[in-house]
Amino acid sequence: MLQPIEIMDLETRLLIVDDDPGIRELTAQFLVAHGYVVDTAEDGVAMRAALTRHEYALIVLDVMMPGEDGLAILRSLDRATAPAVIILSVIGEEVDRIVGLEMGADDYVAKPANPRELLARVRSVLRRRGERPQSGPRLATVGGNAVRVYQRFAGWRLDPQGRQLIDPEEVVINLSDGEFRLLMTFVDHPLRVLTRDFLLDHSRGPNAEHFDRAIDVQVSRLRRKLSGDGGRTGDELIRTIRNEGYMFAADVETR
Repeated sequence: MLQPIEIMDLETRLLIVDDDPGIRELTAQFLVAHGYVVDTAEDGVAMRAALTRHEYALIVLDVMMPGEDGLAILRSLDRATAPAVIILSVIGEEVDRIVGLEMGADDYVAKPANPRELLARVRSVLRRRGERPQSGPRLATVGGNAVRVYQRFAGWRLDPQGRQLIDPEEVVINLSDGEFRLLMTFVDHPLRVLTRDFLLDHSRGPNAEHFDRAIDVQVSRLRRKLSGDGGRTGDELIRTIRNEGYMFAADVETR
């Protein structure tokens, strides 16, 4: 059942999905007090009903719920159009966190969640979602007309403004927000060894928990999406540098 809490007329709307009514209400009240409009839902059915009524900037999604659990709900979302998602995972359930990241979650918080930590993660994810990448031009002016500029590598095109990846066959490849930011970090720093800490700071924000496995998971997912038919594979484009990190092994042109 949808339980709206709209104490203030604000623009940024969040959705808390948790089967525990006490946690739902306490979390919602805390976030409302810090400037958000917050709705709550007790399960996937209520969440989907809420999504038909409102546009949400972010969903806070509990993993451990009876019936359809949080990972099943996350899997059902269209990550190209869905809001950002922060998953709540019981402390020690690392598998849930890794699987959640593999399925496109933007971040995770250990449960029971410290409200201030959750607030910091919400702000960080929303900030990353709202930021425009700072790596060079988005539009160029030719004959007085604005034209789109792409980052090009190995036959691929990355559109920073449209946040799209286009393969050599002109097929648009869907990327989660985390995958897009990670790829932007790579194309901004080609042919350089990038440590996991560097990738975490630049693709997930300086306040992100330094969880090396999170970057390894996202690199693995990005490699799969860069392994189209023919041409260089994702493993060739993103090379593992043993004991150091990763390298984007392609020349990048901005045009």
